[in-house]
Amino acid sequence: MNYYELLFTLIVTEDYQQDMLINTLGEVGFDTFEELEFGFKAYIPVDDFDEAKLIEALTPYRDMFTFSYEIALIPQKNWNEVWESNFEPINIQGKIFVRATFHEPKPEIEYEIVIDPKMAFGTGHHQTTSMMLELMLENEFSAKNVLDMGCGTGILAIMASKLGADKVTAIDYDIVCFESTLENAQLNNIDNITAICGSKEVIPDEHYDTILANINRNILLDQIQRYSEVLKPEGELYLSGFYEQPDLDIIMDEARKYGLKYIIHKNNNDWVAAKFIK
Repeated sequence: MNYYELLFTLIVTEDYQQDMLINTLGEVGFDTFEELEFGFKAYIPVDDFDEAKLIEALTPYRDMFTFSYEIALIPQKNWNEVWESNFEPINIQGKIFVRATFHEPKPEIEYEIVIDPKMAFGTGHHQTTSMMLELMLENEFSAKNVLDMGCGTGILAIMASKLGADKVTAIDYDIVCFESTLENAQLNNIDNITAICGSKEVIPDEHYDTILANINRNILLDQIQRYSEVLKPEGELYLSGFYEQPDLDIIMDEARKYGLKYIIHKNNNDWVAAKFIK
C-alpha cells in the first residue's frame, strides 16, 4: 500500500493548534503522525486521500493561525525505513518500556512491550496512548475479559495481557493494524489476544469486564452505545483520542445516556484519557 506524506509547517504556533490540526486530520482518514520541531508529518493511504475533503476540513483554521503543507508520495518499500529512523523507545513512569525489535531491552523495567509499528498507530509516543497506559497501571486487569477497540499496533491489548487479563479481543478496521496486532502479540509471546478486522459491527456478543478505546471523538460517539451493550455491570470503560474542551463534556453526555458514569480523567496538552464505569 502506498501512502501520501503531508509535511505541515506551522508559523508561531501553540501546541494546541498543532493538536487541533492532527485531530481534524484523523477524522478525514490520516492514520499516522510524526511530530517535528516546526510542525508535523501526516500519513494517509493513497486510496483514502481526498484533497477536496482535506481542504474543507482545514478551512476553519486558516483564519486562526498560519500553516502550510506539502504532499509527497511514500512508496510502501520505504515505509519501514521511515519508522526505524524515527521510532525511539519510551519509558512510562519507570514501569513500562516500549521499544522496537532493533532497540536494546531494559530487563530492570517491570513491563516491556516490543512493537514493530509498520504503518499502524499506537507506539506509545502520542499522549493519548501513554495516558491510556498510565490509567491501565492504576487499575486491575487480572483475570478479566478485555476488549480493545481501534487497537492499532495492539499495544493496549498487549499491556492488558501483561497485566493479567484472561482474554483480550483486539479490533481495528484497518487490515494493517489487524496484521500488526497479530505480529506484535507474537513478538511479546502473548497467546491470549484474538484480533478481528472490522468496526463495532464485529464486536462479539460477549460480556467484557473492561473496554479500551483510543480512537477519536466522532467514532467514540458512534460506538459508545455498543460498548455499553457488551460491558458488564460495574465494568470499566477507558476512552481517549479527544480533547478536554469541548470534547470531554460531549463524551460524558453521550456516555450518561447508556448508563456509563464518569469517574476520572488525565490530561496532557489538552488531550484526554477518561475512565467510566457502567
